[in-house]
Amino acid sequence: MLKFKGNEYSCSMELTLDIIGGKWKPLIIWHLGKKTMRFSELKKTLPNITQKMLTQQLRALEEDQLVNRFVYTQVPPKVEYSLTERGKTLLPVLSTLCEWAIGYSNSLEDN
Repeated sequence: MLKFKGNEYSCSMELTLDIIGGKWKPLIIWHLGKKTMRFSELKKTLPNITQKMLTQQLRALEEDQLVNRFVYTQVPPKVEYSLTERGKTLLPVLSTLCEWAIGYSNSLEDN
């Protein structure tokens, strides 16, 4: 039995999907792996995500210590998001998933 943030998980995959699962978290992590981005840049990169959902996902990733949020003390306020060192460890995993998807897609086209 695994425990994380007061929740119990029967297997590590269940925990993994709770932390980085869903439609948006892997995409946010992937894009932040390329460069530090402001909220508006992320929103443009992910045009189908709502502002509310992007805010929620970024907060969850920040809470799980995968994303840094840096607020500049200026007017108007400027906020940038980047991956933490822990967040960067997910990039090879996501890259492997992308390679798998390409191979899978190609194998279906061959049939």
